Amino acid sequence: MNKDVFLEELEKLNIFLTEEQIKKLDKFYNLLIDWNHKINLTTITIKEEVYLKHFYDSLTIVNIIDLTKKLKVLDVGTGAGFPGIVLKIVFPNLEITLLDSLQKRINYLKEIIKELDLDNIEVVCARSEEYTKINREEYDLVISRAVAHLKILSEISFSSVKVGGFLVAMKGICEEEIKESLDVISKLGGKIIEIKEFKLPIEKSQRTLIKIEKIKPTNLKYPRRYSEIKKK
Repeated sequence: MNKDVFLEELEKLNIFLTEEQIKKLDKFYNLLIDWNHKINLTTITIKEEVYLKHFYDSLTIVNIIDLTKKLKVLDVGTGAGFPGIVLKIVFPNLEITLLDSLQKRINYLKEIIKELDLDNIEVVCARSEEYTKINREEYDLVISRAVAHLKILSEISFSSVKVGGFLVAMKGICEEEIKESLDVISKLGGKIIEIKEFKLPIEKSQRTLIKIEKIKPTNLKYPRRYSEIKKK
């Protein structure tokens, strides 16, 4: 996906980038590649593929949730900064926390934020299940891109979602995974309200967005594994 096609496809999502945003994405790509020589961030390094499989893919979340509002967002397991950094560039109204457990990636993310002059975005080095213990119902939106099985993702992150807020999981083919997760999502106070399936442009690989609303507080003093929840 070259830059012209990238911009054309974003317009189909009703995303129209400014020149400054285009330059920041380009700079982000260059920084990503430079840092990838130092630490393992991504196996996808060709520019056209990064624009398709990382940048465009990160932005497809607009298919299922309105990001033009002022939202407090947690990106669980952000890794190289996807989708969090891309979303912050394109939707500067978002207040974003990037969560990752590896200090090397945290150092990289801090440098990216500094170099791109992004504000109202923070980086936290912590395990997701530990972070959510002390940040309960803090976020309007929790997002995660290809991090863990939906059941596990819900267990370790759903307590940080505000009542009335959402967890959005960004995945590939996951029909069975969704079925296996329904019980734990319900026990945690959530309900799947929308599933959006589509294919990426050009390569046509399958993508699935799962939108889970928190309809009641998680009735646990702290996040537990599903096996423990079932015993209650």
